[in-house]
Amino acid sequence: MPLLVSTYSVVALDPLTRDLGVAVQSRFLAVGAVVPWAKAGVGAIATQAYANTSFAPKALERLSAGQSPEDVIGSLIDEDSGSEFRQLGIVDATGRSAVHTGAKTEAWAGHRLGPGYAIQGNLLAGPEVVTAMEEDWLRASDALFPERLVAVLDAGEAVGGDRRGRQSAAVLVVRQGGGYGGFSDRYIDLRVDDHPEPIDELKRLLT
Repeated sequence: MPLLVSTYSVVALDPLTRDLGVAVQSRFLAVGAVVPWAKAGVGAIATQAYANTSFAPKALERLSAGQSPEDVIGSLIDEDSGSEFRQLGIVDATGRSAVHTGAKTEAWAGHRLGPGYAIQGNLLAGPEVVTAMEEDWLRASDALFPERLVAVLDAGEAVGGDRRGRQSAAVLVVRQGGGYGGFSDRYIDLRVDDHPEPIDELKRLLT
C-alpha cells in the first residue's frame, strides 16, 4: 500500500454560483497534490485514505456521461481490489452527493453527506470532527464559497481534526472560464504543502 493520506475534506456545490469545490487538510505532505479534483459543470471529488488517484479522472468521465455519484462510486469500488482501504466523496453539478468509507479505513473514519455536500475523514480524533464540519457547512453564512469551504476545515480542526496533527491544506474551486485569462476552469487553486498552521496559511493566501 502507498502512504496513507489520512485527512479530512469537504466537497461541495455552491448553491448560488454553481461553483464546485474541495477543501482538505492533513498530516501529510502536499495533500493538495493528491486529494482534490474537480471539473466545472461536472463534479468535484476527494479521493483519500490509501488514495486511488485513478478514481478521480474516471469519476469525472462517468459523471460527464450522466452517471450519478452513487453509481460512479459503486462502479469504482467494484473495480478496485483495495476498496476496503479507500475513502471517496463526490458531488456533481446538480448537487447529488455520495461517499464511500472502506471498512478497513484507519479509525476513526466516517462521513456525512447531504444535498450539495459530502464531508469525509479518516484517522480523525473522532466522529465529532465530521459532525462539526457538517454543522458549519449547514449554518447560514454570507461568506463567499472558497472562504466557506476553508471555514469548514477550521471547524473540524477545532475539535481535533487529524489525530496525528497538521501539515498541509488546499482549496480548489472550479468555475466555467474562471481560470487565468478565462482559458481554464481553475478559479481558485491554492495549496499549503508544509506548514505548522496550514489552515491559517491557507486563509492568508485566499485573502
